[in-house]
Amino acid sequence: MCLCNVHSVVTAGRDSTLRDAINGADLTTPDGMPIAWLLRRAGHVGQERIDGPDLMWNLCATAEQRGLSVFLYGSTADTLARLTANLLQQFPRMRLAGVHAPPFRPLTEQESAQMVERIRSTQPHLVFVGLGCPKQELWMSANRSQLQAVLLGVGAAFDFHAARVRRAPPWMRHAGLEWCFRLLSEPRRLWKRYLITNSLFMIRVARRLLFGSTNA
Repeated sequence: MCLCNVHSVVTAGRDSTLRDAINGADLTTPDGMPIAWLLRRAGHVGQERIDGPDLMWNLCATAEQRGLSVFLYGSTADTLARLTANLLQQFPRMRLAGVHAPPFRPLTEQESAQMVERIRSTQPHLVFVGLGCPKQELWMSANRSQLQAVLLGVGAAFDFHAARVRRAPPWMRHAGLEWCFRLLSEPRRLWKRYLITNSLFMIRVARRLLFGSTNA
């Protein structure tokens, strides 16, 4: 399952490998109000935003109720430790199959195979992947056939639920301004992502509205 925001949509438009990974997902949802607004305009009346943090939280509650097991893959060991503590405090009966923070470098084929086997051996029902775009989409696409589980790319949800990063207040999220809050919170890390990709997205939307095609 891929959750697409402006950044992932723009990146996929320029990266055919990412585009194929997203198009090949079993389910793709709009993780961003601008994407939801465009879908409504395209005829999908009432389309809501399905964002990673809220989806992950709700699914953890469902997992606890139904006895489903969860695996957490991504981020750092410290973030995963905080995330695990917070999740089990809120959902004490949730079955946590395992956690793993991969190194911040490309894995060798052997390391990748060992990691997939480690996840598979725990037999999770849900695997939350917090590697960020495009890494998480490419990882899920490459390994989906080897894992009998639902793979969900939830982006920054790990950082939010681990209380490492503050989330925008609800009114900003509903108004499509969460990007602005995150940019102000982490300007040095996110300025390029938001200012450049948001501008490219607006240009593509304007072309579509004026000419009926993003290729115009």
